[in-house]
Parts: sequence; structure tokens; C-alpha cells
Amino acid sequence: MKSISHKPAWELACLIAKKEISPLELMKETLDRIETMNPVLNAFIALRSEEALAEASVMTDAITSGKAIGPLAGIPLGVKDLEDTIGMVTSYGSIPFKDNMATKDSIQVARLKTAGAIVVGKTNTPEFGFTGFTKNRLHGITRNPWDVERTPGGSSGGSAAAITGGLVPLCTASDAGGSIRIPASYSGCFGLKPSFSRIPVGPQSFISYSSLTVMGPLTRTVSDAALYLDCTAGYHPADSYSLPKPAQSYLNTLDNLPDKLKIAFSTDLGYARVQKTVMDCVEQAADAFKEMGHQVEVWTGSLPDTGDAWGHLYGTDIYAQICKVQEKGRNEIGRTLMAVADRTRTLSVKELTAIQRLRAELNERLLNLFEEFDLLLTPTMPTEAFAAGGPPPAFIDGQPIPLMGAVAFTYPFNFSGHPAASVPAGLTPNGLPAGLQIIGPRHRDDLVLQAARAYEKARPWNDRWPGL
Repeated sequence: MKSISHKPAWELACLIAKKEISPLELMKETLDRIETMNPVLNAFIALRSEEALAEASVMTDAITSGKAIGPLAGIPLGVKDLEDTIGMVTSYGSIPFKDNMATKDSIQVARLKTAGAIVVGKTNTPEFGFTGFTKNRLHGITRNPWDVERTPGGSSGGSAAAITGGLVPLCTASDAGGSIRIPASYSGCFGLKPSFSRIPVGPQSFISYSSLTVMGPLTRTVSDAALYLDCTAGYHPADSYSLPKPAQSYLNTLDNLPDKLKIAFSTDLGYARVQKTVMDCVEQAADAFKEMGHQVEVWTGSLPDTGDAWGHLYGTDIYAQICKVQEKGRNEIGRTLMAVADRTRTLSVKELTAIQRLRAELNERLLNLFEEFDLLLTPTMPTEAFAAGGPPPAFIDGQPIPLMGAVAFTYPFNFSGHPAASVPAGLTPNGLPAGLQIIGPRHRDDLVLQAARAYEKARPWNDRWPGL
């Protein structure tokens, strides 16, 4: 069988449906690739190889006997280690949770398995997904397939490294402030942050106060992400915020981008600084929409910088997750994470109200923007990937930036809930990926995917992967 190391999931699914390859053949080659490459990348931190092979064998027999199969039948799946998979530990990259065995699947994982995907293992994440690079004291550092001295990003860095490194064709991810789009940009793959609660979250031990985190995919192509969303989107009673399943398939409407859109392009959102070599890639990527016949205008407006407010609000979720072990496990939890939890304990109602007022202001500005424009384009990340073990950059082109300046373009759209995606914008002179972010109006995940697909056709990337 020809190597499948970088084939997209939708293409592999078609080959399986046509019986040109079997799930068992695909799983064997996948596990061989993981055995070879994972010691270099540390993308996977736990595997269920024997179980995956057994499930692939059963699925192969089912296909041979002519039984109906799901749209992801036989596709190897990586699951981010912030999410439950029955029979595997969900460690959150945190020492106190190293034996936290999951007794059921998350909603997202259950729906992917129902569609036929086979879980291969868990992918690495920073402790509780808190940083934009993937490193923790339990499982170590994950590395970027383009340059193993660099980070693949975070917090879904293990998933991104697995996709870009050719280990598996599909991975789950999550995004509270950029954790899908950051690694998509740094690792040179496609990442979709759906609208808030487009994919249900759960099972949950608490209802999030922040309403920041969304579930979503990291993939090789836009079609993979659309297929993923078709399999996972839709209401679930365990998630009181979850949205109804859309009437139309994301995959079937992927090529329906309207003509002559009016598109805003912001280089800074009014407050951000961007590395020049990254901006060069992003500007060339944005030009693709002009070449398609759309009207692209530089947006000179601004959004309020919500970085500090986002940090305080996200801290409420961190506190809720670790409060039970906060005292007895202090020495085993990262100091920065503990500092965030301790600060959250002292937040007042007055401070929380001010945060939500700022959130309302952001939503009003975006409402006005999307009344005038159909889409918004920005850089995904202000820099190329930095050192694998961190820290994030404190300077860009010699100029200082604030702490949240390293992720300046991603967190606003968690704060607002708008759908956003990162597409590869090219390589910097250092041979590292840059990303273009596409943001859509509220709940227009379909339009974001359609724009990303049109861009993908104009600037193909699926033939360009790191030569590990």
C-alpha cells in the first residue's frame, strides 16, 4: 500500500469505503509511523495499540461482509489529553491527575466513534491547557515537525504535531483562548474554532462561568474539518448551551462561498504587534481573496484589548478544575497555574461585572463590524514558533510586547464566541509556518469553512509537509 502518512482523513475514508484499503491496513501503518516518529515529537503520551488494531480488524470484517459503515469508518483518531476516552487516563498534563481513569467518552469522542473513528491514543497538552506551548512535568515537551527545537504551539500541541508529522489524520482539540488556532498556525495545518457550543462539551463536573472553551478539530484539509463538524455538531442535553444541529451538511456546502464578499483585513486589531516576516506571509495570503474577486479592505477600526479580562475569566475555569487538589497538591501543580487559581479566589463581583461589561463592548464592536463586512481576516499569531520549552516571546522585532501580546489575535474571539479558523499562510524565511485567521459572524461556521476552502483551492498546502 502506498504511504498514507499525510493523506487527509476524507480521502482515507473514501479509500476505505471503496475497499481500496482496509481499516486494519491503515491502523498498522499508522502505528508503525507513531512508533518511528513519536520518540522525536512526543505528540502521543499514551496509546491503545492492541485495542485499536482489534477494533480495526472488526471493522475490516464488517466492511468485507457489506455492512453499513459511518463516514469516518476506520480513521485513526488522536484525542487531546484534556478530554475523556473510556479506559484511558485523562491526566490534563498534571501530576495530581496521573491516575484519573475515564469511565466514559466525552460527547465529542463518542460522536466521532459512532461515525467510525478509532481512538489510537491521547495527545499531549500543557497542564490544563493553560499555555500556548506544549510542555508539562508529567509528559514532557512536544516538538514541532518543521523544526524540533521549536514548539508546535498549544494547548492542542500534541494534536497539531500528530497531524503535521503524519502520525494520524484526525485529532480532537479544544480552544479557550487560541488552543486550536495557535498550533494550527505554528504547525502549518488547519484548525477550526467553531462557534461557542457548536460541538457540545461534556460530561461536565461544573458549568463553566467563562463560556470560553469550545471543542473542535485539527486537520490536514478544510474538508476534513467540515466532515468532523458534520459528525460532532448538534444539541446534547448534557450541555445546556449546545446549539441545534444545522439543517445542511458543512461538507456538502463547502464550495458554496458567495461571490464578491466584502472582507475586512486587520493587521493589528488596534493594539497588536506582528513580526515583519510573519506579516509578509499573512498579507500575501489575504491577497488570495482579492484574486478570487472579493473586496478586501484594510480595517482601521479597533477592538478593546480584552487580554487581562480574558485571563481573569479563564481563571475561574482553572480554579474550578483544580480547587479540590489546590491545597494538598500545590507542590505538584505548576506555579503559574497555582498563581492564577489563587488570584481567582479573590475576584470580586465588582471585578467580574467589569469583565462582562468589557465583553459586551467587544460584542457591540463586532456586531458593527459584521454589519459592514462579511468576514474579518487577521494574522493568527504575531510570531513564528518559538523554542519548544518556552517561554513565549516578550519582544517582536526588538519591541516589547505584553504577556498576552504573544497570542493577541486569538483570545478576543473566545471572549465573543465567534467562529474562527487558521489556514496556512506560507513559510517565513526560517522555514516556519505562519497562519491567516478567518473570523465569521456569529454562528456562521459554514461561511468560515467555505472561505477557508476557497482559500485552500487558491493557495494549496496539502502537498507541503515537513520532511521528518
